[in-house]
Amino acid sequence: MATSDIQLNLSSQTADPEAQAWLARRRQRVWRARILPALGVAWLLFAWWAIVAGFHVKPFIAPSPLLVLQTLFSKSDVLLQNLVPTAIEASAGFLLGNLAAILLATVFVHNKTLQDIFYPVAVMINSIPVVAKAPILVLIMGNGLEPKITIAAIVCFFPTLVNMVRGLQAVNPQAMELMQILSASKREIFFKLRLYASLPYLFSALRIAASMSVIGAVVGEWIGATQGIGAMIIQATYSFDSALLYTAIIMSAVLSGLFFLVIAVLERWLIRWQPDAL
Repeated sequence: MATSDIQLNLSSQTADPEAQAWLARRRQRVWRARILPALGVAWLLFAWWAIVAGFHVKPFIAPSPLLVLQTLFSKSDVLLQNLVPTAIEASAGFLLGNLAAILLATVFVHNKTLQDIFYPVAVMINSIPVVAKAPILVLIMGNGLEPKITIAAIVCFFPTLVNMVRGLQAVNPQAMELMQILSASKREIFFKLRLYASLPYLFSALRIAASMSVIGAVVGEWIGATQGIGAMIIQATYSFDSALLYTAIIMSAVLSGLFFLVIAVLERWLIRWQPDAL
């Protein structure tokens, strides 16, 4: 036991310089990834405060960050009550839109004819502005959660469709040739080759969709809703309550950031073969 302990100590000592250097570099990247964004936010808040205070901007036009912070604490109950419906609509739209995009991309990759027929249709639908789609969906589905979820799903659908189709097609030709030589079925090629090749493309689209889903939900609430961040933005605008307006906008931005962070964590956990971004 003593001899093995000595050998382990010697091997650990020889490996220590490289391990310590790697840990130091990683620690530096982690702190850089955390500190620099915090400095950017702090600079933005300072610039906001300086402009409002320096030009004596009226509070009903642009409130100061301190007034927005006070509103956040004083009306936290109302903000949370309106944040929950928006989060539900954005989450449901995100799941439905991306699931539909992944399934359709899979069909497109295995059937070139269907891709040639329906891919331009998807592009055409995506070219219609969201604010133009929303009233139609509200007229068809009413003022419930359904049109908001549908709008969020439509907003998420196209970026994921484009990236998923490209990812499923971005297969190493040599690996594809090997699978064909081994007489692999389409199912085996899909799950063992195409799916892995598409994951980086898919998560790039999911990062975009994570933020866009909140935008879709808020736009849906603008058209017809009695609760939600979008409805609160409209009410605050008409009542000239700029502090509440800015607070609601910040809440929606925080919600988008949380969705984005969840996708980033999932990507780091699932795609382990990619270089660590931090």
